[in-house]
Amino acid sequence: MNAYIPYGAYWSTPFARWQGEFAHLHSMEFAAHVAREELEKRKLPLSAFDFVAYGITVMQNRSFYGLPWFTGLLGAEHLPGPTVNQACATGARLVATAAGEFAMGTAATALLVSGDRTSNGPHVYYPAPEAPGGTGVSENVVLDSFNVDPFARCAMVDTADNVARREGIGTAEQHELTLYRNTQYAEALKDGRAFQKRYMPAEFAVPDARFRKTVKTVTGDCGVYPASEEKMAALNPVRDGGSVTFAAQTHPADGNAGLVMTADPGRARELSPVSGGPLVKVIAVGQARVEKAHMPAAPIDAARKALDFAGLTIADMAAVKSHNPFAVNDIAFARAFGIDWKIMNNYGCSLIWGHPQGPTGLRAIIEMIEELEIKGGGYGLFQGCAAGDSAMAVILRVG
Repeated sequence: MNAYIPYGAYWSTPFARWQGEFAHLHSMEFAAHVAREELEKRKLPLSAFDFVAYGITVMQNRSFYGLPWFTGLLGAEHLPGPTVNQACATGARLVATAAGEFAMGTAATALLVSGDRTSNGPHVYYPAPEAPGGTGVSENVVLDSFNVDPFARCAMVDTADNVARREGIGTAEQHELTLYRNTQYAEALKDGRAFQKRYMPAEFAVPDARFRKTVKTVTGDCGVYPASEEKMAALNPVRDGGSVTFAAQTHPADGNAGLVMTADPGRARELSPVSGGPLVKVIAVGQARVEKAHMPAAPIDAARKALDFAGLTIADMAAVKSHNPFAVNDIAFARAFGIDWKIMNNYGCSLIWGHPQGPTGLRAIIEMIEELEIKGGGYGLFQGCAAGDSAMAVILRVG
């Protein structure tokens, strides 16, 4: 696979818990605002790209126009590309989409951006003229999607309980993992957030809704609550007869992230804003779908497919990152591969810093690249589940 990520040519905003610091910002306009600034910081001109893909999972006003509007906001109205939505796997799908374009020879250098706002989700009414009285149906796009899979007929938390029940994963182990993931996230905050500053601004200026002035400055993720063993022990499972508590699952969030990809290693070095930085190569992607209502188990098969394609094993991975909306995800994955879940998700994960959906995987991939750089290189595996009992995985090599 000829696909490379120029080292340092990526970024993420802080993630803010829903109804928080970014709740007033249109997600696409916000993502374009950030991308313009981050590209300028890295001296990456829009003329460097011949392909752009934008990931969004929660509709916004006028978001029907998708990618063409995003590139227009960016000042790159000449650039083509798709709008991508694969729920929580959107970040990994963006990487796979660009790699596919490179393989077909239809693009050489891609800009991949995703932004979502779970805050203030739209309420949609669907006309139904043949229904009794012509009364249509409506949905709350965010909350109803969390609570009802139209195929599996259950909420997302039910899929976690189902996997926990099948694998014998109890509440105590889920809480143990959550506490440990908090300590890993704390490592990213040490020395004035030294790790996060590798890809995130030290101070982030929050604009007003019209992007004309700064209304607030934040330093890092907003709304991450410190874990307390005592408070967690007092929680009951969300579902009667289940094991998953509110403490052992992520929180919805707002934010965006982006990265650059190219088909040529030499071009990757040229576009890297870090002189002498390592080469980052995309090795393989994998996707999977498991039995109905068992979403947290889907990354297991997706990772196996990516590893098989690459001719590698889990033992070859110097870093493993996951999108883990539930603690159950990581426990089930570690058991399937015979590894200790403590080796996964160094420096943070979505279980702790939140889940804006589309950009979540991009941020995890970016953090994995930086972890591998700190370790002196090696292979890394990102995997994460998505709505509909599906998942994607991405394998990278740094160095």
